[in-house]
Amino acid sequence: MKIPVAILGATGYTGAELIRLIDGHPRFRIAHLAAHSQAGKRAGSVLPGCGGHIADIMLAAADAPLPDDVELVFTALPHAAAAASVAACIRQGRKVVDLSADFRHQTAAVYQQAYGIEHPHPELFEQAVYGLCEHARERVAGASLVANPGCYPTSTLLPLIPLLKAGVLADAAIIVDSKSGTSGAGRSAKTDLLYCEINESVKAYGLPRHRHAWEMEEWAEGFSGKQVRVRFVPHILPMNRGMLTTLHLSGQDTGNWHALLAAAYQHEPFVRLLPVGELPSTAGVSGSNRCDIGISLLSDNEAVIVSCIDNLLKGAAGQAVQNANLMFGLDEAMGLPLHACWP
Repeated sequence: MKIPVAILGATGYTGAELIRLIDGHPRFRIAHLAAHSQAGKRAGSVLPGCGGHIADIMLAAADAPLPDDVELVFTALPHAAAAASVAACIRQGRKVVDLSADFRHQTAAVYQQAYGIEHPHPELFEQAVYGLCEHARERVAGASLVANPGCYPTSTLLPLIPLLKAGVLADAAIIVDSKSGTSGAGRSAKTDLLYCEINESVKAYGLPRHRHAWEMEEWAEGFSGKQVRVRFVPHILPMNRGMLTTLHLSGQDTGNWHALLAAAYQHEPFVRLLPVGELPSTAGVSGSNRCDIGISLLSDNEAVIVSCIDNLLKGAAGQAVQNANLMFGLDEAMGLPLHACWP
């Protein structure tokens, strides 16, 4: 018997990836698709990538009652809008993987600092687990509510946490320079994402302090016990998907950093550490659930680390399914692509 799954916010780019992954999953099946602004339409008319019987599913409103048999809900709704749906699902005894930002922080106070609004369901923070699988596996396995990490924090925290735990980084601001494809900005119409606006151009945004900086700092400390300061600058590139994050780091004994990362991730199916001096590319992970990490040593006390993910997979839908697998006691890698779409 396959586990019945609902996807709320199914018509965005992340929702479309969830549909693709869940429909091909050995143990999950799609039982309900919802998208408030597209309610009443066939999934195939809104998502041209859908085929087979999935294309004929009628989209429900995001707040419509779920079928009684649904055991797992993915909420791919905007922040602030997701919290009410998550709370309703938890009250009904369903497991939830929330892909919004609504439960990524440890307290409602930090959420309000980052997003500038009061949280509608602060009582749920105590049971929400931050689902960075490689560092929260046991907690995720016992959770009923998992907050799927943001794409920028995922690409930053995976290379950063082992070095923080080892105590080799200097007590200085960590410079994080990230670049993302336009799918990270969502599917809704925005003037600054029109072809003529974004093609042949690169721009920074989110300054002076992007909201994901709070998430990076909070969970870098949460997983390592070390307080950090992050200077984070994101950029948007004229490509569909992919994320490349460059960390400029200083500390001690940089010659041992590669070994520290290798020890941390040698048994992880979705983290690949490249040989010293080799750096990853977005094309090398596109369509996969991998995070590829490369390190370049500048001196005995300085290094640059580059990590790449597919922002829609390891940065969103893929990591969400990875979390769901753990929540239901399944093989963590089940139904997830290890290899990139190449070329």
